Amino acid sequence: MDQAYERGPTILTSNQRFGAWGEEFGDRVIATAILDRLLHHEVTFNIRGNSYRLKEQADLVRAEESTSS
Repeated sequence: MDQAYERGPTILTSNQRFGAWGEEFGDRVIATAILDRLLHHEVTFNIRGNSYRLKEQADLVRAEESTSS
């Protein structure tokens, strides 16, 4: 990240809201420092909707259930 800083675009995705990062890292101070650096000169997009990955898993479970019945 340090080498890419202000040299070109970087895309980072997360399924956690920023407020939850402290819990994920186990340290709110560290999470705040990381977010401070990541979000400097940032453009943030919040994408909401159903997960395609979870939909695929649910489809597999339903297919297995229908074949075992």
